[in-house]
Amino acid sequence: VQLVESGGGWGQPGGSLRLSCAASGFTFSDYYMSWYRQAPGKERELVAGITTGSGSTKYADSVMGRFTISRDNAKNTVNLQMNSLNPEDTAVYYCQAYGILSRRTFWGQGTQVTVSS
Repeated sequence: VQLVESGGGWGQPGGSLRLSCAASGFTFSDYYMSWYRQAPGKERELVAGITTGSGSTKYADSVMGRFTISRDNAKNTVNLQMNSLNPEDTAVYYCQAYGILSRRTFWGQGTQVTVSS
């Protein structure tokens, strides 16, 4: 099982970044996908989640209206489009898969996002 995040890096306040997570080793379409983040000295928090068929999404209040989660079950990928970035978005972002049937949870290794001017 692998979840490999990419697309992190440096972004300017007000700018945009797009994170991607490539999944392998499990039946992607059977898994609820989420993005979490962890800032220095803080607990890991849920950023956004998307159901198996993309029928429903949810977002943390802090990113509502700025971030968009999407998935492509044909390509086994989940993305996080991040707009209107602010310094409080600086964190390591993790991709998570939760099996609706298996109840198993997988995590990616994380990708750093830094927002500063």
